[in-house]
Amino acid sequence: MPVPISQMWTVATYVLKQRIQGRRQYPLVLMLEPLFRCNLACAGCGKIQYPAHILKSQLTPEECFKAVDECGAPMVSIPGGEPLMHPQIAEIVAGLVARKKYIYLCTNALLLKEKIDLFTPSKYLTFSVHMDGQKEHHDFSVCKEGGYELAAEGIREAVKRGFRVTTNTTLFDGADPNSVRGFFDEMMDLGVEGMMLSPGYSYDKAPDQQHFLGKDSTRSLFRTFLSNRKNRWVFNQSPLFLEYLMGLREYSCTPWGMPTYNLFGWQKPCYLLQDGYADTFAELMESTQWEKYGTESGNPKCANCMVHSGYEASAVHDTFHTWQGFWSTVKATFSSSYANPQALADLAKPAPAKHELVQIGGGK
Repeated sequence: MPVPISQMWTVATYVLKQRIQGRRQYPLVLMLEPLFRCNLACAGCGKIQYPAHILKSQLTPEECFKAVDECGAPMVSIPGGEPLMHPQIAEIVAGLVARKKYIYLCTNALLLKEKIDLFTPSKYLTFSVHMDGQKEHHDFSVCKEGGYELAAEGIREAVKRGFRVTTNTTLFDGADPNSVRGFFDEMMDLGVEGMMLSPGYSYDKAPDQQHFLGKDSTRSLFRTFLSNRKNRWVFNQSPLFLEYLMGLREYSCTPWGMPTYNLFGWQKPCYLLQDGYADTFAELMESTQWEKYGTESGNPKCANCMVHSGYEASAVHDTFHTWQGFWSTVKATFSSSYANPQALADLAKPAPAKHELVQIGGGK
């Protein structure tokens, strides 16, 4: 089971409540960024590009709680930067656990063993460790030799102590599907609860703009390594979203599904695009021209985006708003091998030259 039944029930009842109340636009996950500074400098991440005075700043616990209460989403993702560098991160997490929010604390895990005594295992808290692939690839991506082993040690320690642990991986152009599948085996061997995947998306602040995926490339890549799936692989996300990435179904973007709150306020319209800020969540929802975003809008900034922050909420909406979507989710959950002879043939093709095209970090 990738997530506790209590979490699935909380999300399901929340979504059904929105449906009963006739709300079409509602948040599913709050992306709460308490700081931008980090102890890595991944090429695919734009967060650390801010000037020094911004990188030194951070949200207070009270500001975090106010945003969470204002938004009302049942789940809170805490990316960054590196959240474990926040001096009051334990207080923030404790406050969210007290509110019975399901928290995904996104971390590169370099500080996890050092900081783990600050936290108490809970069904409400998951360490979501950003892993970029197998050892050599991960270290290359985060520009830190030994980074993979440090992260793996943090995962082992957290699992041993009874914490929920998942991984999140952003895949970029040139990723070797065989290596990705080997990476899945390694993460399962570490004992993680599940894995989260998303394609790399070229947003303005990302310093490396070369290796992002177009929609056709995304579908081809994900179809290759997610077809002929091993039973032991567990993914901590909507199975319909994974089918979307494989090109098996189509969705429109739901940019309001995962709103972002950070040092500047409520970010318009989504986690990766910055088209202004709102002072309140209500203002964000009411003043943002949502029709201008998503691949179907014609906005060139959104042309190749298929990331989870825009499309996984669409998949969840599909699950709970139509019987067909619900039945598709059930089938995808219990029958997920996706036999595909062509994908097997593609796996037999030679891998790209080492680091000629890279899988880059920064998908938190």
